[in-house]
Amino acid sequence: MQDKMMDAFNAQTRQMFEPMRKMNSLMLNNMEKMTQYQLEAMKRYSQMGTERIRSATEINDAESLRDFGTKQAEMMNELSQQMQEDARVMSEMSLQFKSEMEKLFSEAGQKMSEQVSATAKGEQPAKASSQSSRKS
Repeated sequence: MQDKMMDAFNAQTRQMFEPMRKMNSLMLNNMEKMTQYQLEAMKRYSQMGTERIRSATEINDAESLRDFGTKQAEMMNELSQQMQEDARVMSEMSLQFKSEMEKLFSEAGQKMSEQVSATAKGEQPAKASSQSSRKS
């Protein structure tokens, strides 16, 4: 009998912690994806900056200065487009995470509802008793 009670307790505990485990896993996966993307973006921006510094060190006359200025304007346009793309991707990742969290909470709420209704059907209302109705 004790084994059945322990098994039931373990099963209930697993059911109780399952939604939290799923949520933690989802949050961790999202954090990993976002961090990885941000690191890649930082690497791209660093490389762009390093390339511009290298180009600046190669300026030795007016013509190379003019070329540098032209390429600087092109690079700023490219940087602007890259930042917009990065913002779009991060926004999509956030929306996907939000959607997955909503789905998780919906599933958890539905399971809880089912458990409550199953428990309510299986239990009888408690009978009221008072000390005055007891026989001495």
